[in-house]
Amino acid sequence: MIKEKIRAGRNQTLTLNEEERVQLFDNLFIPEKNETLVPEKILNKTILSDLFDVLDDLPESFADLIIIDPPYNLSRDFHGFKFRATDSEKYSDYLRSWFPKIVKTLKPNGSLYLCGDWKNTSALQQVMSEHLTILNRITWQREKGRGASKNWKNGMEDIWFGVKNPDDYYFDVEAVKMKRQVIAPYKKDGKPKDWHETDEGNFRLTHPSNFWDDISIPFWSMPENTDHPTQKPEKLIAKLILASCPPGGTVFDPFLGSGTTSVVAKKLNRNYLGVEMNREYALWAEKRLLLCEQFPQIQGYFDNVFWERNTLKFRK
Repeated sequence: MIKEKIRAGRNQTLTLNEEERVQLFDNLFIPEKNETLVPEKILNKTILSDLFDVLDDLPESFADLIIIDPPYNLSRDFHGFKFRATDSEKYSDYLRSWFPKIVKTLKPNGSLYLCGDWKNTSALQQVMSEHLTILNRITWQREKGRGASKNWKNGMEDIWFGVKNPDDYYFDVEAVKMKRQVIAPYKKDGKPKDWHETDEGNFRLTHPSNFWDDISIPFWSMPENTDHPTQKPEKLIAKLILASCPPGGTVFDPFLGSGTTSVVAKKLNRNYLGVEMNREYALWAEKRLLLCEQFPQIQGYFDNVFWERNTLKFRK
C-alpha cells in the first residue's frame, strides 16, 4: 500500500488510487526473459523492465526518433531507485554500457536527442559523438529550484541533437516556429514588416534557435504535473517530436519516467514506446496516456504554433 499525500484542493498533480493501479497494471507490457520484442508487440506500449534486461531484445532500426533523459551524474532518489554520482570516467563507462545498443534501434535516417546538465554534458557529447553525427546542442532555461549561496544557481540544461546520416534526416522547421509578441513593430511603406497585426496583438513567427527560454517547468497547478523529481515539460518534448519525427512515425524513450515522451507522441499522432523500471512511474505514464485522450492540449502550443511564454493569454 502506497501512502498518499494530502494535497490542496487546487493541486492538479496526477495521483493514483489502488484500484487504478490494479487496472492500469494490465496495460503495461512485461516481457518474458529473452522474448523477441518485435514492433507489433511493443508499439504504443510502456515496457515495465530494467533497460538492461531488454536492451539486447529490442528490434533494430524501428525508431524515427529517440529521446533519452538518462540519470544525470547526480545522487538522486527516484522513489526508491537510487542513482549515485560518480567520477566522469565511470559515468562515461555507464553511458557506453547502453548507448551504442540504443543507437541500433534508430532508423538510418533517424534522429536522437540526449538530455543532460552542466555536470554531465561533456560526457554526453563525447559518447554520442562516437556513434552519431552531432548537429547541435540545445540549451533550455529550467527556471525552477532554490538559489545557491556559494555558486551560481543552475538554471539551464542541455539537449544534444545527433543523427545517423547528416545527409538524410527528417527536420520540419515550419512545425516548430515560435509566435513572439512584437513590442516595437516596424513598418515599411506603411505595412507591417515581417510581423502580423491582429486583434489580439502584434506577432511575428520566428525560426527556432538552439536557446529556448519559453519553457515552463511542470508545477502543482498544471495537469501534466507528477511527483517525478526530474519530469520534463510536455512543451519541451513536443518541440523535439514535431521537428524530428514525421507524422505517424515512432518515438522511443528508453528512460520513460512518468511518461512525458509517450504522452506527447500520442497527442501529436505519433507512435511511441517507452521503457521504465519503476512500477509507479510506469503506472503514472499509463494514466497520463488515458487522460490525454480527454485533454489533448499541450501547454504553450495552440493553433499548431508554439507561443512565447505569457502571450498565449491573448488567444483566450
